[in-house]
Amino acid sequence: MKAKAVFIKNIVIMTLVLAIMAAFLTGCGKNDKSPGTDNVGIDNKADNPDGAKDSNVKPDDSNGSQPNGNRDDGENTEDETKERITINIAALKGPTGIGMVKLMEDAEAGLTANDYNFTVAGEADVISTGLIKGEFDIAAVPCNLASVLYNKTQGKIRLAGINTLGVLYILETGNAINTVEDLRGKTIYSTGLGTTPQYTLNYLLNLYGIDPEKDLTIEYKTESTEVAAMLENADDAVAMLPQPYVTTVLMNNEKARIALDIDKEWKAQNNGNGVVTGVVVVRSDFLNGNTKAVEEFLKEYEQSTEYVNSETDKAAELVEKFGLFKAAVAKKAIPYCNITLIRGSRMREMTEAYLEVLYGQNPNAVGGAMPADDFYYINE
Repeated sequence: MKAKAVFIKNIVIMTLVLAIMAAFLTGCGKNDKSPGTDNVGIDNKADNPDGAKDSNVKPDDSNGSQPNGNRDDGENTEDETKERITINIAALKGPTGIGMVKLMEDAEAGLTANDYNFTVAGEADVISTGLIKGEFDIAAVPCNLASVLYNKTQGKIRLAGINTLGVLYILETGNAINTVEDLRGKTIYSTGLGTTPQYTLNYLLNLYGIDPEKDLTIEYKTESTEVAAMLENADDAVAMLPQPYVTTVLMNNEKARIALDIDKEWKAQNNGNGVVTGVVVVRSDFLNGNTKAVEEFLKEYEQSTEYVNSETDKAAELVEKFGLFKAAVAKKAIPYCNITLIRGSRMREMTEAYLEVLYGQNPNAVGGAMPADDFYYINE
Protein backbone atom coordinates (compact mmCIF):
# COMPACT_ATOMS: atom_id res chain seq x y z
CA MET A 1 0.00 0.00 0.00
CA LYS A 2 2.81 2.35 0.83
CA ALA A 3 4.44 1.78 -2.55
CA LYS A 4 1.16 2.42 -4.28
CA ALA A 5 0.71 5.74 -2.47
CA VAL A 6 4.20 6.89 -3.51
CA PHE A 7 3.43 5.99 -7.11
CA ILE A 8 0.17 8.04 -7.10
CA LYS A 9 1.99 11.00 -5.52
CA ASN A 10 4.63 10.95 -8.26
CA ILE A 11 1.93 10.86 -10.95
CA VAL A 12 0.22 13.96 -9.42
CA ILE A 13 3.53 15.87 -9.22
CA MET A 14 4.39 15.10 -12.86
CA THR A 15 0.91 16.20 -13.97
CA LEU A 16 1.29 19.53 -12.17
CA VAL A 17 4.73 20.10 -13.69
CA LEU A 18 3.41 19.39 -17.19
CA ALA A 19 0.46 21.77 -16.64
CA ILE A 20 2.79 24.59 -15.47
CA MET A 21 5.08 24.08 -18.46
CA ALA A 22 2.13 24.15 -20.88
CA ALA A 23 0.86 27.40 -19.36
CA PHE A 24 4.32 28.98 -19.60
CA LEU A 25 4.70 28.03 -23.25
CA THR A 26 1.23 29.35 -24.10
CA GLY A 27 2.04 32.74 -22.51
CA CYS A 28 5.26 33.07 -24.54
CA GLY A 29 3.32 32.46 -27.74
CA LYS A 30 0.93 35.31 -26.95
CA ASN A 31 3.79 37.72 -26.28
CA ASP A 32 5.35 36.90 -29.66
CA LYS A 33 2.11 37.82 -31.43
CA SER A 34 1.63 41.20 -29.61
CA PRO A 35 4.77 43.36 -29.66
CA GLY A 36 5.07 46.10 -27.05
CA THR A 37 5.88 49.80 -27.45
CA ASP A 38 9.62 49.18 -27.68
CA ASN A 39 9.10 47.24 -30.89
CA VAL A 40 6.95 50.08 -32.33
CA GLY A 41 9.85 52.42 -31.77
CA ILE A 42 12.19 50.10 -33.62
CA ASP A 43 9.83 49.86 -36.60
CA ASN A 44 9.42 53.65 -36.88
CA LYS A 45 13.15 54.20 -36.70
CA ALA A 46 13.68 51.78 -39.55
CA ASP A 47 11.25 53.79 -41.72
CA ASN A 48 12.83 57.09 -40.71
CA PRO A 49 16.53 56.57 -39.92
CA ASP A 50 17.07 60.32 -39.51
CA GLY A 51 14.97 60.35 -36.37
CA ALA A 52 15.15 64.16 -36.08
CA LYS A 53 12.08 64.67 -38.26
CA ASP A 54 9.95 62.69 -35.81
CA SER A 55 10.34 65.45 -33.22
CA ASN A 56 8.32 67.76 -35.46
CA VAL A 57 5.42 65.33 -35.89
CA LYS A 58 2.47 65.79 -33.57
CA PRO A 59 -0.11 63.00 -33.22
CA ASP A 60 -3.76 63.67 -33.89
CA ASP A 61 -5.31 62.90 -30.49
CA SER A 62 -8.85 63.26 -31.79
CA ASN A 63 -8.99 59.87 -33.50
CA GLY A 64 -5.74 58.09 -32.67
CA SER A 65 -4.80 57.88 -36.36
CA GLN A 66 -1.36 58.28 -37.88
CA PRO A 67 0.30 61.62 -37.01
CA ASN A 68 0.05 64.31 -39.69
CA GLY A 69 3.17 64.30 -41.81
CA ASN A 70 4.06 60.63 -41.14
CA ARG A 71 5.44 59.01 -44.29
CA ASP A 72 2.82 56.24 -44.09
CA ASP A 73 -0.09 58.63 -44.78
CA GLY A 74 1.53 60.23 -47.83
CA GLU A 75 1.52 63.79 -46.48
CA ASN A 76 4.30 66.24 -47.43
CA THR A 77 6.40 67.59 -44.58
CA GLU A 78 8.37 69.97 -46.82
CA ASP A 79 7.11 73.09 -45.02
CA GLU A 80 8.38 71.71 -41.71
CA THR A 81 11.80 70.76 -43.06
CA LYS A 82 12.23 73.46 -45.71
CA GLU A 83 15.71 74.89 -46.04
CA ARG A 84 16.09 78.55 -46.98
CA ILE A 85 18.11 79.28 -50.08
CA THR A 86 19.92 82.46 -51.11
CA ILE A 87 18.75 84.29 -54.24
CA ASN A 88 20.85 87.04 -55.81
CA ILE A 89 18.64 89.80 -57.22
CA ALA A 90 19.52 92.91 -59.23
CA ALA A 91 17.54 96.04 -60.08
CA LEU A 92 18.25 99.25 -61.95
CA LYS A 93 18.03 102.63 -60.31
CA GLY A 94 14.78 104.18 -61.44
CA PRO A 95 11.19 103.00 -61.92
CA THR A 96 12.01 99.36 -62.75
CA GLY A 97 13.40 98.88 -59.25
CA ILE A 98 10.76 100.78 -57.26
CA GLY A 99 8.40 97.84 -56.87
CA MET A 100 11.04 95.87 -54.98
CA VAL A 101 11.73 98.28 -52.14
CA LYS A 102 9.30 96.76 -49.62
CA LEU A 103 10.70 93.34 -50.47
CA MET A 104 14.20 94.68 -49.87
CA GLU A 105 13.09 95.93 -46.47
CA ASP A 106 11.45 92.61 -45.56
CA ALA A 107 14.52 90.67 -46.68
CA GLU A 108 16.74 92.85 -44.51
CA ALA A 109 14.49 92.03 -41.54
CA GLY A 110 14.51 88.30 -42.30
CA LEU A 111 10.78 88.20 -43.07
CA THR A 112 10.97 86.64 -46.53
CA ALA A 113 10.53 83.01 -47.56
CA ASN A 114 14.19 82.83 -48.57
CA ASP A 115 17.32 84.95 -48.23
CA TYR A 116 17.63 87.71 -50.84
CA ASN A 117 20.82 89.57 -51.73
CA PHE A 118 19.91 92.76 -53.61
CA THR A 119 22.15 94.77 -55.92
CA VAL A 120 20.99 98.18 -57.16
CA ALA A 121 22.91 99.08 -60.31
CA GLY A 122 23.20 102.36 -62.15
CA GLU A 123 23.96 100.78 -65.53
CA ALA A 124 22.11 98.02 -67.38
CA ASP A 125 25.42 96.51 -68.51
CA VAL A 126 26.22 95.57 -64.91
CA ILE A 127 23.04 93.53 -64.67
CA SER A 128 23.42 92.00 -68.14
CA THR A 129 26.92 90.78 -67.35
CA GLY A 130 25.84 89.45 -63.95
CA LEU A 131 22.97 87.47 -65.44
CA ILE A 132 25.13 85.97 -68.17
CA LYS A 133 27.83 84.97 -65.68
CA GLY A 134 25.29 83.55 -63.22
CA GLU A 135 26.08 86.14 -60.56
CA PHE A 136 22.42 87.23 -60.49
CA ASP A 137 19.50 84.80 -60.43
CA ILE A 138 16.65 87.29 -60.85
CA ALA A 139 16.68 90.86 -62.15
CA ALA A 140 14.44 93.82 -62.97
CA VAL A 141 15.45 95.17 -66.39
CA PRO A 142 14.04 97.10 -69.38
CA CYS A 143 11.70 94.97 -71.48
CA ASN A 144 13.75 95.07 -74.67
CA LEU A 145 16.91 94.15 -72.74
CA ALA A 146 15.21 90.97 -71.56
CA SER A 147 14.64 89.99 -75.18
CA VAL A 148 18.21 90.90 -76.12
CA LEU A 149 19.59 88.73 -73.31
CA TYR A 150 17.31 85.85 -74.26
CA ASN A 151 18.66 85.90 -77.80
CA LYS A 152 22.26 86.44 -76.72
CA THR A 153 22.23 83.50 -74.30
CA GLN A 154 20.17 81.23 -76.57
CA GLY A 155 17.23 80.99 -74.22
CA LYS A 156 18.95 81.05 -70.84
CA ILE A 157 16.93 84.09 -69.68
CA ARG A 158 13.19 83.76 -69.00
CA LEU A 159 10.56 86.46 -68.61
CA ALA A 160 8.59 86.04 -65.37
CA GLY A 161 6.53 89.24 -65.18
CA ILE A 162 5.95 92.84 -66.21
CA ASN A 163 6.86 95.17 -63.36
CA THR A 164 6.61 98.66 -64.92
CA LEU A 165 4.33 100.04 -67.61
CA GLY A 166 4.67 103.41 -69.34
CA VAL A 167 6.85 106.07 -67.69
CA LEU A 168 7.26 108.46 -70.65
CA TYR A 169 5.46 111.79 -70.71
CA ILE A 170 5.30 114.85 -72.97
CA LEU A 171 5.99 118.03 -71.01
CA GLU A 172 5.61 121.62 -72.12
CA THR A 173 6.01 125.11 -70.70
CA GLY A 174 2.83 126.34 -72.31
CA ASN A 175 -0.71 125.18 -73.10
CA ALA A 176 -0.54 124.33 -76.79
CA ILE A 177 -0.24 120.50 -76.54
CA ASN A 178 -3.40 118.62 -75.65
CA THR A 179 -3.46 115.84 -78.26
CA VAL A 180 -0.82 113.93 -80.20
CA GLU A 181 -1.86 115.83 -83.33
CA ASP A 182 -0.82 119.06 -81.60
CA LEU A 183 2.81 117.91 -81.83
CA ARG A 184 2.81 118.47 -85.59
CA GLY A 185 5.23 121.24 -86.53
CA LYS A 186 6.74 121.43 -83.03
CA THR A 187 10.28 120.81 -81.78
CA ILE A 188 10.52 118.07 -79.17
CA TYR A 189 13.55 117.65 -76.91
CA SER A 190 14.24 114.14 -75.68
CA THR A 191 16.83 111.58 -74.67
CA GLY A 192 17.14 108.02 -75.93
CA LEU A 193 18.38 108.31 -79.50
CA GLY A 194 18.61 104.81 -80.96
CA THR A 195 16.89 103.25 -77.94
CA THR A 196 13.34 102.49 -76.84
CA PRO A 197 12.29 106.11 -76.13
CA GLN A 198 12.96 107.00 -79.77
CA TYR A 199 11.17 103.90 -81.07
CA THR A 200 8.24 104.50 -78.74
CA LEU A 201 7.81 108.13 -79.81
CA ASN A 202 8.19 107.36 -83.51
CA TYR A 203 5.62 104.59 -83.34
CA LEU A 204 3.14 106.80 -81.53
CA LEU A 205 3.57 109.61 -84.04
CA ASN A 206 3.08 107.21 -86.94
CA LEU A 207 -0.14 105.93 -85.38
CA TYR A 208 -1.52 109.45 -85.66
CA GLY A 209 -0.23 109.99 -89.18
CA ILE A 210 2.73 112.18 -88.19
CA ASP A 211 6.07 111.52 -89.90
CA PRO A 212 8.84 111.88 -87.28
CA GLU A 213 11.31 113.02 -89.94
CA LYS A 214 9.13 115.45 -91.88
CA ASP A 215 6.24 116.73 -89.78
CA LEU A 216 8.16 117.90 -86.69
CA THR A 217 11.67 118.20 -85.27
CA ILE A 218 13.03 115.92 -82.56
CA GLU A 219 16.29 116.98 -80.91
CA TYR A 220 17.93 114.26 -78.86
CA LYS A 221 20.11 115.19 -75.92
CA THR A 222 22.58 112.99 -74.08
CA GLU A 223 21.37 113.75 -70.57
CA SER A 224 17.96 114.38 -69.07
CA THR A 225 19.41 117.45 -67.34
CA GLU A 226 19.98 118.99 -70.77
CA VAL A 227 16.34 118.47 -71.63
CA ALA A 228 15.28 119.98 -68.30
CA ALA A 229 17.42 123.04 -69.07
CA MET A 230 15.68 123.50 -72.43
CA LEU A 231 12.32 123.57 -70.67
CA GLU A 232 13.52 125.99 -68.04
CA ASN A 233 14.78 128.55 -70.54
CA ALA A 234 11.77 128.67 -72.86
CA ASP A 235 8.11 129.60 -72.56
CA ASP A 236 6.85 127.25 -75.25
CA ALA A 237 9.26 124.31 -75.12
CA VAL A 238 8.11 120.69 -75.55
CA ALA A 239 9.98 117.65 -74.28
CA MET A 240 9.61 113.92 -73.71
CA LEU A 241 11.08 112.53 -70.50
CA PRO A 242 10.66 109.43 -68.32
CA GLN A 243 9.87 109.34 -64.63
CA PRO A 244 11.34 110.30 -62.21
CA TYR A 245 12.90 113.06 -64.32
CA VAL A 246 9.42 114.33 -65.14
CA THR A 247 8.76 114.90 -61.45
CA THR A 248 12.14 116.55 -60.97
CA VAL A 249 11.33 119.04 -63.75
CA LEU A 250 7.88 119.76 -62.34
CA MET A 251 9.32 120.36 -58.86
CA ASN A 252 11.92 122.80 -60.17
CA ASN A 253 10.03 124.53 -62.95
CA GLU A 254 6.62 125.94 -62.18
CA LYS A 255 6.05 126.72 -65.87
CA ALA A 256 6.21 123.04 -66.86
CA ARG A 257 3.20 120.71 -67.02
CA ILE A 258 2.40 117.20 -68.19
CA ALA A 259 0.73 117.56 -71.58
CA LEU A 260 0.46 113.91 -72.69
CA ASP A 261 0.79 110.48 -71.13
CA ILE A 262 2.54 108.36 -73.77
CA ASP A 263 1.24 105.10 -72.29
CA LYS A 264 -2.35 106.34 -72.33
CA GLU A 265 -2.08 107.45 -75.95
CA TRP A 266 -0.41 104.16 -76.90
CA LYS A 267 -3.19 102.11 -75.30
CA ALA A 268 -5.85 104.11 -77.13
CA GLN A 269 -4.44 102.87 -80.42
CA ASN A 270 -3.45 99.30 -79.39
CA ASN A 271 -6.52 97.65 -77.89
CA GLY A 272 -5.45 98.49 -74.36
CA ASN A 273 -1.89 97.17 -74.74
CA GLY A 274 0.42 99.87 -73.48
CA VAL A 275 4.14 100.49 -73.26
CA VAL A 276 5.99 97.75 -71.39
CA THR A 277 8.89 99.56 -69.75
CA GLY A 278 10.27 97.11 -67.19
CA VAL A 279 10.14 93.38 -66.56
CA VAL A 280 11.48 90.79 -64.11
CA VAL A 281 13.59 88.00 -65.54
CA VAL A 282 15.09 84.82 -64.12
CA ARG A 283 17.94 82.62 -65.29
CA SER A 284 16.66 79.38 -66.80
CA ASP A 285 19.10 77.20 -64.88
CA PHE A 286 18.08 78.73 -61.58
CA LEU A 287 14.37 78.52 -62.39
CA ASN A 288 14.58 74.86 -63.37
CA GLY A 289 16.22 73.93 -60.07
CA ASN A 290 14.29 76.29 -57.80
CA THR A 291 10.80 76.72 -59.22
CA LYS A 292 9.12 76.86 -55.83
CA ALA A 293 11.56 79.47 -54.55
CA VAL A 294 10.96 81.60 -57.66
CA GLU A 295 7.20 81.36 -57.14
CA GLU A 296 7.63 82.39 -53.50
CA PHE A 297 9.71 85.37 -54.61
CA LEU A 298 7.14 86.46 -57.20
CA LYS A 299 4.34 86.24 -54.64
CA GLU A 300 6.30 88.43 -52.23
CA TYR A 301 7.26 90.76 -55.07
CA GLU A 302 3.59 91.24 -55.98
CA GLN A 303 2.83 92.13 -52.36
CA SER A 304 5.71 94.61 -52.46
CA THR A 305 4.30 96.36 -55.54
CA GLU A 306 0.90 96.61 -53.88
CA TYR A 307 2.53 98.18 -50.84
CA VAL A 308 4.40 100.72 -52.98
CA ASN A 309 1.19 101.81 -54.69
CA SER A 310 -0.90 101.99 -51.53
CA GLU A 311 1.68 103.34 -49.05
CA THR A 312 3.38 105.94 -51.24
CA ASP A 313 4.94 108.02 -48.46
CA LYS A 314 6.49 105.03 -46.69
CA ALA A 315 7.58 103.51 -49.98
CA ALA A 316 9.27 106.77 -50.97
CA GLU A 317 11.42 106.58 -47.84
CA LEU A 318 12.45 103.07 -48.80
CA VAL A 319 13.25 104.21 -52.34
CA GLU A 320 15.80 106.63 -50.90
CA LYS A 321 17.03 104.16 -48.28
CA PHE A 322 17.97 101.63 -50.94
CA GLY A 323 19.57 104.16 -53.24
CA LEU A 324 17.13 104.38 -56.15
CA PHE A 325 16.57 108.15 -55.86
CA LYS A 326 15.48 110.80 -53.37
CA ALA A 327 12.35 110.31 -51.27
CA ALA A 328 10.93 113.75 -52.09
CA VAL A 329 11.00 112.94 -55.79
CA ALA A 330 9.80 109.36 -55.31
CA LYS A 331 6.77 110.50 -53.31
CA LYS A 332 5.49 112.53 -56.26
CA ALA A 333 6.76 110.20 -59.00
CA ILE A 334 5.41 106.83 -57.82
CA PRO A 335 1.78 107.52 -58.87
CA TYR A 336 3.05 108.16 -62.41
CA CYS A 337 5.41 105.17 -62.65
CA ASN A 338 2.76 102.49 -63.27
CA ILE A 339 4.35 99.99 -60.87
CA THR A 340 2.74 96.56 -61.17
CA LEU A 341 3.36 92.83 -61.49
CA ILE A 342 1.59 91.22 -64.44
CA ARG A 343 2.13 87.53 -65.06
CA GLY A 344 0.78 84.69 -67.14
CA SER A 345 -0.90 84.95 -70.53
CA ARG A 346 -1.61 88.67 -70.12
CA MET A 347 2.11 89.28 -69.58
CA ARG A 348 2.89 87.45 -72.80
CA GLU A 349 0.21 89.25 -74.80
CA MET A 350 1.38 92.70 -73.74
CA THR A 351 5.09 91.93 -74.10
CA GLU A 352 4.76 90.41 -77.55
CA ALA A 353 2.74 93.38 -78.78
CA TYR A 354 5.37 95.81 -77.49
CA LEU A 355 8.38 93.86 -78.77
CA GLU A 356 6.80 93.53 -82.21
CA VAL A 357 6.63 97.33 -82.40
CA LEU A 358 10.30 97.63 -81.54
CA TYR A 359 11.24 94.82 -83.90
CA GLY A 360 9.38 96.52 -86.72
CA GLN A 361 11.51 99.64 -86.33
CA ASN A 362 14.85 98.00 -85.53
CA PRO A 363 15.28 94.23 -85.03
CA ASN A 364 18.44 94.88 -83.04
CA ALA A 365 16.31 96.60 -80.40
CA VAL A 366 15.07 93.15 -79.33
CA GLY A 367 18.24 91.20 -80.04
CA GLY A 368 17.73 90.53 -83.74
CA ALA A 369 14.71 88.24 -83.47
CA MET A 370 11.43 87.95 -81.62
CA PRO A 371 11.73 85.61 -78.60
CA ALA A 372 10.38 82.07 -78.93
CA ASP A 373 7.65 80.54 -76.77
CA ASP A 374 10.07 79.39 -74.07
CA PHE A 375 10.98 83.01 -73.33
CA TYR A 376 7.77 83.32 -71.33
CA TYR A 377 7.60 81.64 -67.93
CA ILE A 378 3.90 81.06 -67.37
CA ASN A 379 2.72 79.08 -64.35
CA GLU A 380 -1.07 79.06 -64.51
